[in-house]
Amino acid sequence: MAKWGKCDFKQLERLNKNMEKLMGADLDRFCRQAAQELAGRLLNKVVKRTPVVYGTLRDAWAVMPVGHRGTHYTVVVLNNLQYASYVEYGHRQQPGRFIPGYWESDRFVYDPDAEGGMVLKKNWVKGRYMLTISTQELEQQAPKILEKKLYLFLKGCFDA
Repeated sequence: MAKWGKCDFKQLERLNKNMEKLMGADLDRFCRQAAQELAGRLLNKVVKRTPVVYGTLRDAWAVMPVGHRGTHYTVVVLNNLQYASYVEYGHRQQPGRFIPGYWESDRFVYDPDAEGGMVLKKNWVKGRYMLTISTQELEQQAPKILEKKLYLFLKGCFDA
């Protein structure tokens, strides 16, 4: 009669136990934490890149709660100030238009009752692209960040 040999199933049993731990892990919580971390990193980048005059635009950046629909997790980083999009993308202005106000050191202060002021010269003010550039940077960094988080998550499931 032929002998088929010995087989040690201990490693397969350990793998099965680890896979059961992974199935019981809170993947939703992991995904929400990962999305929140990416949003926090984006917020830090965009706040640093936002130009400061009085700090209002910089202080208005906010992160909305993580949303979940199907297999997608979304986080919205936004700025609700009315002029935020003009600073982000740029805007048109009318050359030759008079703006009442005065100069305070190197900044122009709008004052509708001022006798003096300035005349606009350019027809287009360039955008600063704070959010656009920050998003592009984070999109390049996100795979490494998520890979590291996933590695630690799986290590916690398999090594515990």
